[in-house]
Amino acid sequence: MTETSKKLVYGSMVAAIIVTLMSISDLVSGIPFSGVLTKPMDIVFIICSALLGYLCWNCLKDAAR
Repeated sequence: MTETSKKLVYGSMVAAIIVTLMSISDLVSGIPFSGVLTKPMDIVFIICSALLGYLCWNCLKDAAR
């Protein structure tokens, strides 16, 4: 895996972590966003960012072989 590809994967991991933290903080306190449909959207965002985090981790694990 090239250095540019690794940077892209790490950047995607950081984005997934940021989305997860913002969604959790919105579920707990409602600070970043507010509205009627934010709770279901936050749950979907958490699931999607967890999936993205797993895919990034799996990609880096495969590249290490």
